[in-house]
Amino acid sequence: MEKSITVIGGDLRIVKLIEMLDKDGYKVYTYALENSEELLNLDSVEMCPTLEEAVSNSKVVVGPVPLSSDRRRLSAPFGRNSVELEDFISVLKGKYLIAGNIIIKEQLESNEIQYTDLLKREEFSVLNTIATAEGTIQIAMEETQRTVHGSNVLVMGFGRIGKVLAKMLDGIGAKVYCEARKNEDISWIKAYGYNPIHLNDLDKNLGKFDIIINTIPFQLLTGNRLDLIKKDAVIIDLASNPGGIDRKSAREKGLKVIWALSLPAKVAPLTSAEFIKETLYHVLKEL
Repeated sequence: MEKSITVIGGDLRIVKLIEMLDKDGYKVYTYALENSEELLNLDSVEMCPTLEEAVSNSKVVVGPVPLSSDRRRLSAPFGRNSVELEDFISVLKGKYLIAGNIIIKEQLESNEIQYTDLLKREEFSVLNTIATAEGTIQIAMEETQRTVHGSNVLVMGFGRIGKVLAKMLDGIGAKVYCEARKNEDISWIKAYGYNPIHLNDLDKNLGKFDIIINTIPFQLLTGNRLDLIKKDAVIIDLASNPGGIDRKSAREKGLKVIWALSLPAKVAPLTSAEFIKETLYHVLKEL
């Protein structure tokens, strides 16, 4: 019996995933990946002429991670034609969708379309933080004129990314400070040996940092707080839209802000694809 799966859109991580699926014996039907030269010579990969044909060939449809970058169209940097989210939803009846950051959950549920959001799966989210943390440190090294070793580095937020990032920064000799608003997180920060900063004490500490890394999807660094930051500090924002920093205000104040989205796709597409495949296979077994 043929193992088949449909893949619609996606970045280099998804291209690498398809190569892995091909090696694992899957017949892969694709759409909105026509400009990927890496897929052209794979015998088990069929590039379908229409979205409808690609989706009709399999019960499981894999979409991009994230599903959309502009909330209107599917993320498809290798596609010749754009795919509107409404058109994508219209062909998914009776299919199972697996993608990342699925912003159309209500529409899917109202159409009785089942789905799994990869970014809500703990195993994927945890593994994905590794590439995000490495990419963040790479940016810090490239954008600052001092070594990360010995620098005062603030990590805002102590979630998955914050924990992994703090560990890596500590490992290369940075003086790591972690901001959090929950007392239990402050306790964990102390237990790990980092320097804790409660959100209530953030303002009086901002001026000491050479590098500030935000992981919180809420704008905490706005207005007066930006005035407290050193002019030569590097600020890296990992939070999804609208981000955690008032970028317009930061530009006006002459601060260097790097909004670093989708780092796993940029710095480690192959490893990230392995994480996607691992999680995808877990979901398929559960189905």
